[in-house]
Amino acid sequence: MVFVEPASADPADIARKLAANPKLKIPPAPQWILDDDHRVIGAVQEGVTRYRMARNYLAALIYNSFVTHIPFHAVRQAYLRLFGATIGKDTAINRGTAIWDIEYLTIGDRCSIGFQCLLDCRGGIAIGDDVVIASDTQFVGLSHDVNHPDFVPIPIPIVVEDYVWIASRAMILQTHIHRGAVVAAHAVVNTDVGELEIVGGVPAKVIGKRNPEALKYSGKFKLLFS
Repeated sequence: MVFVEPASADPADIARKLAANPKLKIPPAPQWILDDDHRVIGAVQEGVTRYRMARNYLAALIYNSFVTHIPFHAVRQAYLRLFGATIGKDTAINRGTAIWDIEYLTIGDRCSIGFQCLLDCRGGIAIGDDVVIASDTQFVGLSHDVNHPDFVPIPIPIVVEDYVWIASRAMILQTHIHRGAVVAAHAVVNTDVGELEIVGGVPAKVIGKRNPEALKYSGKFKLLFS
């Protein structure tokens, strides 16, 4: 059987995202392990040892099962930083939010992330300053090659620039949301969102434009014991 090369992240897309936020941390690209029939049976990543993989998995499992429910911001964020997350000043990640692959998470200053969100950082997530993300929002950093016989995973980074507001229960796929954009509640974002654009719907489409003079506020919002 002939090996079928799986789809992968677009290098030009990754370059644009790194240019928008140089602090973005991207996991090494997978190198596929094949069996005698050239079927994919696993993957390795350069520099990612079994110990590091186990550490990342257990760190996320413990955080998502226990630490995320501790009612103290300082404790939760100290744990995330211990396992590699980069989190800026005056940023809040509220209780119940689940995070996978903690070491590939980057969040800027004065951000507010609501309750019960999902931050799937398996492709890398970088969030800028003064970003507000409402509760129950999901960031999904991994897709699959649906046309490959082994349904291989495709990690692709997500970048959210400064002053973005994402309303409740939106889903953010492997995209780039530019400065000052707004994502309406329940929207599914599967393509990049331009600067100051307001998008909504499934899939999300442009429904308006934001006033650039509005981007002067602080996104800081940290409730006691939240």
